[in-house]
Order: sequence, then structure tokens, then C-alpha cells
Amino acid sequence: MPAQTNRTIGRIALLATLVVTATTTLASAQTYSAEQRRQCTGDAFRLCSSAIPNVEDVTACMRKQKAHLSISCKAVFDKPVVTAVSNNED
Repeated sequence: MPAQTNRTIGRIALLATLVVTATTTLASAQTYSAEQRRQCTGDAFRLCSSAIPNVEDVTACMRKQKAHLSISCKAVFDKPVVTAVSNNED
């Protein structure tokens, strides 16, 4: 395979890994719907790629970059955040 093809495949694999990691971590830290993740994934990569896969850093970056978010992603950040809460009644 040519070197260019290998680099492209490597980049696609890295991107897929980052998306899965970010999505999994988001699901455990905060409750975002699949639709909300879809609305903001492009903005996260465009504006905050250096913070990926650290969800807290990505979220902080996105909040700082709110003026530059797409309209649909900005709407996600305008909504109150629902955090995952454990109900341990022992």
C-alpha cells in the first residue's frame, strides 16, 4: 500500500478511536443524548481537538468557544446540564 493510503487509514482509525472514547466518557460523566453529541462532534473536532479525549477539557473548551459554535451545538450548551447521579441509599 502507498504511504499516503496508510496515513489516511491511520487517521481514520485514530479519529474513530477518539470519537468512541469521547462518546463513552461523555456518557459516563454527563448525560448527553446521541442527538446532542451529533450536533457538537464537528465543533469539538474543529475548535477543541487538542483537548480530545479529556471530556472535561473538551467541555471547558467548548464553553470558552461558545461564540464560535454552530447554532445547533450552541443550543446544546444553552440547555441545563444533566449529570449522571448514583442513587446509593444504604
